[in-house]
Amino acid sequence: MNIRDATTADLPALLALIEGAYRGDSARRGWTHEADLLGGQRTDRAALTALLADPAQLMLVACAEAAMVGCVRIGQAGPGLAQIGMLSVEPEAQAAGVGRQLLVAAEAAAATRLGAGRTELEVIRQRPELIAWYVRRGYRVTGEERPFPHADPRFGLPRRSDLVFAVLVKELR
Repeated sequence: MNIRDATTADLPALLALIEGAYRGDSARRGWTHEADLLGGQRTDRAALTALLADPAQLMLVACAEAAMVGCVRIGQAGPGLAQIGMLSVEPEAQAAGVGRQLLVAAEAAAATRLGAGRTELEVIRQRPELIAWYVRRGYRVTGEERPFPHADPRFGLPRRSDLVFAVLVKELR
C-alpha cells in the first residue's frame, strides 16, 4: 500500500471513497459508517477542492495497486495542534489495517509537516465503537463535546436530534 498526498486529479475517487465509506447502503458493508445516524452527503467536490487548496490542511490517500482504499485529512488547528478528520476506508478494506496505517501517517504528517505536538479529532458521541478504536490507538476522551451542525446539510442530514461530537486528543511527543 502506498500513502501519498492527494491531488486535484484524485477528486472523483476521493469523493466516491468518502461518500461510500460514510453514507448509504455501500457504507453498511463496513463497521465505521454513519448511515444509521446521518443521511445526505458527507462532503462534496467544492469542499474537497477547497481543502486541497488550503496550505493549512493536508489530505493523504492510501492506494493499493491502482485503487484508492483510504484517506485522512490533517489540518492546523492552533499552535502545536493538528486536527485529524475524514478518516475513510473502503468498506471491504476496513479489517485490513488501512485505517491504522493512515492514522499513523496522519500523526507523522501532523508532527513533521505541521509542527504539531498534539492531535485532536471529533467523533460523533453516538459512535462508541469508533471512539473505542481511537482510544486503543492512544487517544484520550477529553469530556469536551462540540455541537453537530444539524442545520447545515453540507455535513449530512441527521436522523437523530441528539448528535454531538466527542473530542479526543493524543500527545505526539
